[in-house]
Amino acid sequence: MDAKKDQSENAVQPQSAFTPTEIESGSRVVQISSLLEGRIWNALRECYDPEIPVNIVDLGLVYDVKVDDEIPGEANVFVAMTLTAPGCALAPMIAADVRRRVMNVPGVRNVRVDLVFDPMWNPSMMSDAAKLMLNIG
Repeated sequence: MDAKKDQSENAVQPQSAFTPTEIESGSRVVQISSLLEGRIWNALRECYDPEIPVNIVDLGLVYDVKVDDEIPGEANVFVAMTLTAPGCALAPMIAADVRRRVMNVPGVRNVRVDLVFDPMWNPSMMSDAAKLMLNIG
């Protein structure tokens, strides 16, 4: 009986046993509630404003990520993000890159990217690492 107990304790935990964790999104701390959501945030870290050598998560441009994964393998993802300036001519390109990268995450079926400007972005929303990279004190 002890051998069975030892085997069950060493078993890999299913995704339903995911332990919520936190990540930094710019200067904020965000709760991650699933493995899929963590993978989505990692994909967002690969997106850059072409004019700034810092990813959009560390810049603090991603305000919210919602994942509707009621149907396994067919998650709908909703990303609310902003830009460093409302009139940014690269807005369609950045939003398309976000959508493309999140769509490449296994288990994601649809992605909607909403550009929002409330609150307006400002440099205080950046992570400390981003400020350091851009020489902003």
